Amino acid sequence: MSNWIPCCCFSGRQRYYLLHLWILLTVLILVFYRMSHAQPNVLTPSRKDVLVLTPWLAPIIWEGTFNIDILNEQFRLQNTTIGLTVFAIKKYVVFLKLFLETAEQHFMVGHKVIYYVFTDRPAEVPQVSLGAGRKLVVLTVRNYSRWQDVSMHRMEMISDFSERRFLQEVDYLVCADVDMKFQDHVGVEILSALFGTLHPGFYGSSRESFTYERRPKSRAYIPWDEGDFYYMGAFFGGSVVEVYHLTKACHQAMVEDKANGIEAVWHDESHLNKYLLYHKPTKVLSPEYMWDQQLLGWPSVMKKLRYVAVPKNHQAIRNR
Repeated sequence: MSNWIPCCCFSGRQRYYLLHLWILLTVLILVFYRMSHAQPNVLTPSRKDVLVLTPWLAPIIWEGTFNIDILNEQFRLQNTTIGLTVFAIKKYVVFLKLFLETAEQHFMVGHKVIYYVFTDRPAEVPQVSLGAGRKLVVLTVRNYSRWQDVSMHRMEMISDFSERRFLQEVDYLVCADVDMKFQDHVGVEILSALFGTLHPGFYGSSRESFTYERRPKSRAYIPWDEGDFYYMGAFFGGSVVEVYHLTKACHQAMVEDKANGIEAVWHDESHLNKYLLYHKPTKVLSPEYMWDQQLLGWPSVMKKLRYVAVPKNHQAIRNR
């Protein structure tokens, strides 16, 4: 027999209170939904103080331009796994603990993550407590005598492991420098087929001031009258397939440069900029996602500083 109690069993006063309780709950649900998922207004831009769309219609991600609750739900429905690659070569392994600890606090929280740590010192990789659905994989690689060579060979290693391993294990790859820390939320709003990050020193500059490779002999060459943005080599990514294409193309271009006796002015970053000029990113991250507060302060246009440089003595670490 059903234990449902018909409404007629309640007194008039009880029915009165139940009706008001139902109305109150309905109002609270509607208010909560309106707060968490406000209707977009096509006549009102999300930000009026910054560019939020590229000429090829790729969104530029700033605080205030996305609803993270909607995005989180979409990526959870897709059961997304994100790979984060980081190179801790030579003495740069000292930055790894802070990098991983802050990533656990701010990077893709609530999603499945695999940290891929490339290092020549696997015994020095720190033990860091990881959340559910997150794991760390140590990939032992060789080092190089010059830091420039370490930097340039990242493209080769990411390309190689993308083909051999990453394609089977993750949906997206985020490629990051280790001498940084996550200071605020960095989540699925960055994910897209291919994304690059605006360089904090050039985001407001004209293309003539960009430090592109200007020598025609290099495969990274960009003429003075070309270029959209200057992208930072320290934070880029996308789907594994697109990252594979990018890193393979950059590596092959660097091999050709070496055979021709030339090295691009900013090494792998120069080749990254050349690639993204002719293979437009589907999302562009604002300098919120790559900032140096010690050098640049905290301008008002930056509502949040998400991924920031750690103060360091480069000379004491490079080539050691």
